[in-house]
Amino acid sequence: MQDALAGVRGRLGRTYRPWIGGSFRDTGGAFASFNPSRPSELIGQHGKGAPDDARNAIEAASAAFPSWSRTPAEERVRLLLRCAGILKRRKLEFNAWLVFEAGKSWAEAEADTSEAIDFCGYYARLMLRHASPEPLLQMPGERGHLRYIPLGVGIIIPPWNFPLAILAGMTAAALVAGNTVVIKPSSDTPTVAAMFVEALAEAGFPGGAYQFLPGPGAAVGDTLVSHPKTRFISFTGSKAVGLHVNELAAQPVPGQIWMKRVIAEMGGKNAIIVAADADLDAAASGILASAFGYQGQKCSACSRAIVDDRVYDALIGRIEAGAARLTVGPAEDPGFAVGPVINARAKQTILGYIEQGKKEGRLISGGSAVPGLDGHFIQPTVIAGVEPSAVIFREEIFGPVLAVTRARGFDHALALANDTEYGLTGAVYSSDPALLRRAEDEFFAGNLYLNRKCTGAMVGCHPFGGFNMSGTDSKAGGPDYLLQYMQAKAIAERLPG
Repeated sequence: MQDALAGVRGRLGRTYRPWIGGSFRDTGGAFASFNPSRPSELIGQHGKGAPDDARNAIEAASAAFPSWSRTPAEERVRLLLRCAGILKRRKLEFNAWLVFEAGKSWAEAEADTSEAIDFCGYYARLMLRHASPEPLLQMPGERGHLRYIPLGVGIIIPPWNFPLAILAGMTAAALVAGNTVVIKPSSDTPTVAAMFVEALAEAGFPGGAYQFLPGPGAAVGDTLVSHPKTRFISFTGSKAVGLHVNELAAQPVPGQIWMKRVIAEMGGKNAIIVAADADLDAAASGILASAFGYQGQKCSACSRAIVDDRVYDALIGRIEAGAARLTVGPAEDPGFAVGPVINARAKQTILGYIEQGKKEGRLISGGSAVPGLDGHFIQPTVIAGVEPSAVIFREEIFGPVLAVTRARGFDHALALANDTEYGLTGAVYSSDPALLRRAEDEFFAGNLYLNRKCTGAMVGCHPFGGFNMSGTDSKAGGPDYLLQYMQAKAIAERLPG
């Protein structure tokens, strides 16, 4: 890993151009990405797309669709498995890019890259199953079958917090299903996306099947979503942007002949319940890992610990002691457990929430930026005694901030956990099987974990996606996910005689 970091550091600051219609394109503008651990360190310079570039990208993807959609599924699968192999071979290199551009620790970068590899392999094999669906019941005198066919041109809008895994997952699913795509990466992590596009090219995907167009959401993103030839949008990001994408997609424009499909994964205000009979050491460990892994910048992160009053004080002590042991520093140094938040704007927003939280509860750990460090570093912050009406109990913060709330019992804890507009992840710590079964029935979250942390969904094991304002419950990494990128065509033929 040290060698990979040194090799990537020698490549920092290079220029990358958009890829449209099988060739690199020059655009009228440019922007740069920087290392959140060292904000003066340039990671990459990128050609910035404009609305005309977005329209050209859609037209290029549309022109490539007839050929790519008719490519046999087995060939699409072969290319995707080859891409998985390339990612695996270059895993430490991709890890290094994630450390530098996304501020991920070694462990978090390893998880991101590994998930990207898993998505590619899982969706490739899943496509083989969908290419030969289960037979239908046959009407007498007829021969009938069902085929899954691709949708058309899709827009891939990944987030900055999993700039490889989620990008690879959404893109792999769309391409292996026979669609063509336009990738609009986050402006915070475009270099990681450019590296993935290199892997697609190396794997042998046709140049027109995928377009790569960095640029601002207001200009490029809105143009892509609103274009009449856009058939679907695969989006992961904030609630506000996700709702905006959904609203734009729902408005038909001249020349549009379909309802656009939106596959959205948005935010969360995830809770971990600790019952009176829980293993408190395990609960504290799971809460700390879920709240402060990747600085709390996961849609699945635990931002609320809801604790039975009978064990509240004992658990608070364990959480406070554990948070005090978390060291903060540059992501490339494996001696630090917690790295930077993504940018200066996020840092100021999170610090604002912390100041609000100090008024709404009792600060027991952290509470400020880290002095003496140049990057976007914030101390892991724990605020106890938080009431359900508090801002930090209700709003998604997306940073290293944990609110701890007392519950009068398990009924009250469930009510508090469900008192949110989101419904993404959650967890319960209890040794009582009856309470765990109640949580299965009554805890309203798309991904529920029992006696383990609420982050770390594994492809094929924990299909991922949430309810309510957490998105369309896409269940990424699950057996049904590819169906969102295809449409079913039923064919019945009357037999002679």
